[in-house]
Amino acid sequence: MFWRCFTISSREHQINEQIRDRQVRVIGPNGDQLGIMSAAQALQKAAEMNLDLVKIAPQATPPVCKIIDYGKFRFEQAKREKEAKKNQHIVDIKEIRLSLNIDTHDFNTKVGHAQRFLKAGDKVKVSIRFRGREMDHPEHGHEIMRRFAEALSDVANVEKPSKMEGRNMLMFLVSKPVK
Repeated sequence: MFWRCFTISSREHQINEQIRDRQVRVIGPNGDQLGIMSAAQALQKAAEMNLDLVKIAPQATPPVCKIIDYGKFRFEQAKREKEAKKNQHIVDIKEIRLSLNIDTHDFNTKVGHAQRFLKAGDKVKVSIRFRGREMDHPEHGHEIMRRFAEALSDVANVEKPSKMEGRNMLMFLVSKPVK
């Protein structure tokens, strides 16, 4: 038996002598059903084949055990997990801050940044911070947010419309699904 100082797979299984159930359903190394037998008999069959007895479905009645090479099984399981992790995409939230008195060129620059973020598959949080007397006119903020959403309407959908939260107005945009 070899001991490793690193984990191959995160999920642990009961193997060989760790299986304490009275009866188990046994599956052979080729996937064929060997029937329901005692754990001792199943362990003896696994030992005859120079393989391990691994409990793969502990919640079933009776629990399902398979006769396999455990090291190879864990390696393949880790490989599958790594492949699944490689294919997933983490969505980040990128923030773009606007102001009530933003100029057209600055506005267009922010729209360009938002397009780049959306094309990369990220969500965009658009925020406007109100200072002083600007708090008296939230309708100006809603107008800027509407213009921003319109400018990005070809690449983005509004996930959450503009809404005041304290001194900030927030809106969330997500990229349109690719057809």
